[in-house]
Amino acid sequence: MTATPETDMSNLGIASRAALRPISEIAESAGIPEAAVESYGRYKAKVDPSLLTARGVRPGKVVLVSGISPTPAGEGKSTMVVGLGDALAATGAKTMIALREPSMGPNFGMKGGATGGGYSQVLPMDEINMHFTGDFHAITSANNLLMALLDNHLHQGNALGIDPRRITFKRVLDMNDRALRHVVIGLGGATEGVPRETGFEITVASEVMAVFCLATGLEDLRARLGRMTIGYTYDKAPVTVDDLGAAGAMAMLLKDAIKPNLVQSMGGTPAFIHGGPFANIAHGCNSAIATNTARALADVVVTEAGFGTDLGAEKFMDIKTRYAGCDPDTVVIVATIRALKMHGGVPKGELGKEDVAAVRAGLSNLARHASNIRKFGIQPVIGINRFTADTEAELAVVTGWAEAQGVECAIADVWGQGGAGAGDLASAVLRAIEAPNNFAPLYELELPIEEKILTVVREIYGGADVEYSAGARRMLEQIHANGWDDLPVCMAKTQYSFSDDPKLLGAPEGFTLQVHDLIPKTGAGFIVAITGAIMTMPGLPKVPSAMHMDVDDSGNAVGLS
Repeated sequence: MTATPETDMSNLGIASRAALRPISEIAESAGIPEAAVESYGRYKAKVDPSLLTARGVRPGKVVLVSGISPTPAGEGKSTMVVGLGDALAATGAKTMIALREPSMGPNFGMKGGATGGGYSQVLPMDEINMHFTGDFHAITSANNLLMALLDNHLHQGNALGIDPRRITFKRVLDMNDRALRHVVIGLGGATEGVPRETGFEITVASEVMAVFCLATGLEDLRARLGRMTIGYTYDKAPVTVDDLGAAGAMAMLLKDAIKPNLVQSMGGTPAFIHGGPFANIAHGCNSAIATNTARALADVVVTEAGFGTDLGAEKFMDIKTRYAGCDPDTVVIVATIRALKMHGGVPKGELGKEDVAAVRAGLSNLARHASNIRKFGIQPVIGINRFTADTEAELAVVTGWAEAQGVECAIADVWGQGGAGAGDLASAVLRAIEAPNNFAPLYELELPIEEKILTVVREIYGGADVEYSAGARRMLEQIHANGWDDLPVCMAKTQYSFSDDPKLLGAPEGFTLQVHDLIPKTGAGFIVAITGAIMTMPGLPKVPSAMHMDVDDSGNAVGLS
């Protein structure tokens, strides 16, 4: 039977039937004055933080939502964020949601959409998933303006003595396109520029995106852009954006984009959707400006860090909190029975069958993630995102394990019931944020870069050692020579495993992590360690989600999920 608009239970179908409130009403409910609201149509707006009136009370509590190691079965972390936000709002706590903006690369690739699911979505889902308020386009333009100015500098005589072979910045595009990973530019003769090898990265992997998301205001944004290292001279001295004189024009392109975007959940909870670095390549958190603006407005802010505790959550606590001061008051680890069974050895095609033993075997992955959060001085809360095929016996394995570990655990049906399905989880979170914690980052910044990387590998991943390629060791020497040792590290690693091998599920131990490149991001303020087969420009799958997308006769989106 073909679904009608009234019976379509896809995420897009459910979202299309939702009754949205005008964004002016959402802003008013959040305590945002009219003067600070810049509407983009009826249902989304930008907010100017400089025009907000201080509440005169302490900033809101931060609830960080992370997860176990993701699997192709899907965990629904963003869905849990939205459902939990609605559930907390229903208790009377003044709540705001703070999420990343979706990238069109994975939307057209494998995801098909990234605004939650079922009755726990942020709206308008089609507009948020496609273009939104143009922030990613502004970031793309700022990055590519820098590259145009850089190549023009080479063409016009290269007064800075930049070595074209040691340019570390690339052009970007918010799209998965493997054909652009390695390109040659400047062909066609002496008037067409200086030929050199280069490539493209996806916009969300760019340092401009990282700077955008870690800046605390326009002045900080401008300063961070200027500090970015774009390459090296023939004498191997670093060259910055300020050396080139490009930071001012880049900041001008980003001056409106840097204002957080206000939308609403399906339950009417105000939500900031702003910035979107990947967590397996970059630091995986929404903008510091959005998080702290939400904290200035609400009692509780529910935010997300990409993928599991080994990626986004570790980077939230070791990178974002150092620059933004938004220490988490609790961390919710999202788990699903389906994913635990996959970590316990069950193939994706057999997940519909009850398998208590596989759930029990997969608990090793959840246990490692819970242990990771404790290492930051925080007691986690487990949120089980319930699917219809989950059995009571399977659920009991997880809740029983959590009880034995002394960890709060609640089952939530946020896809099917929205906030109403997360009441128990909301109660557990409210208890957790009032309990004392001893939050601290995992390592001290004074440690050498090698020690910081080894600390993450041993304490968070369960590995034994780190092996560096010859190129990575040469870059270590440059990091030491240039005085960049005091920066935190940002690990670029597969999301599917604690190791750098995506096929090692569960909780592998004793492995040696391979680091094949180190990239100083001196504007963002961290050193990226590239491990395994991680690439900064993804490719499309054999059947991209884009192949199922269209518009109907009225111009409405079709095929988003």
